[in-house]
Amino acid sequence: MENYTFNSFTLQMKGLKVTRASMYPFFFFFLLCYLFILISNVGIVVLILIDRSLHQPMYFLFCNLPVNDVIGNTYMLPRLLSDILSPPSERLISYYECVVQAFCSHLFGTTSHTILMIMAFDRYVAICNPLRYAAIMTNKMVMKLTVSAWGVAFVLVGILLGLTIRLNRCRTLISNPYCDNASLFKLSCESVVINNIYGLTFTVVLLTASIGSIIITYSKITVVCLTSKNQSLNSKALKTCSTHLFVYMIMFICGKVHILLHRFPQYLEYRNWAAISFHIIPGSLNPIIYGVQSKEIKRFLSKLFKSRKRISS
Repeated sequence: MENYTFNSFTLQMKGLKVTRASMYPFFFFFLLCYLFILISNVGIVVLILIDRSLHQPMYFLFCNLPVNDVIGNTYMLPRLLSDILSPPSERLISYYECVVQAFCSHLFGTTSHTILMIMAFDRYVAICNPLRYAAIMTNKMVMKLTVSAWGVAFVLVGILLGLTIRLNRCRTLISNPYCDNASLFKLSCESVVINNIYGLTFTVVLLTASIGSIIITYSKITVVCLTSKNQSLNSKALKTCSTHLFVYMIMFICGKVHILLHRFPQYLEYRNWAAISFHIIPGSLNPIIYGVQSKEIKRFLSKLFKSRKRISS
């Protein structure tokens, strides 16, 4: 018979299933991943802020992506590192900390979509209306797009978690490696029909909006490229858009694998690894992909390394 503990403020985190032999290899692997994500993403933001040639709407909007990746991994990986080194019985977390972690988890996922949507809009204006780009993508517009990307995510996720924290809890075990909305409302013995309806609606609306905006903007960009004889424009469009689409597909596939595995409880361990991959893979690849594709970023890094060589010599 299942034991019930009503409205306990101390929860137990199941975490990843690791053996004593694999504990330290996993710990150092995730530690290196976190350090790389932190250094590469913060480095990209600092680089954009200090180099005047990168003070363009495209790069200012892109800054939201590394900031989101840092937030999304900072709330999850340090806690995961601590849990790996702790025995299962000592993997405890307070209810309020779990709620904050769940909020950050869904904010990260939602903002990943909204940021890529505003970046798609920027590329659409740059390629389809190049003569009006400076007039449309002003500093004020960049600020509005940034605030809207984060603001919409805050409101949607706030309602999602608000519907969950109203529930009474009768269980204490979190089966995921970190807290999310599903793991929180599964602690309740009350009806969660409203939570499921809103969660499904939330997911459908977000995916429809993000996929729809990507399809519409890139369809129009494709039409412009096919009808234009400007090779320079076509080359630039292909380069920037392929980068954007590649980043979107990585994020989309990682997220959908995680959601799909939620439907199969027997694959709990695979779901846990998929949940961690949703944070680590995009956070690690985004700065590499944009850094390699951007001529301005490569030019700045080249100057930086050359100047260091001169100083050392």
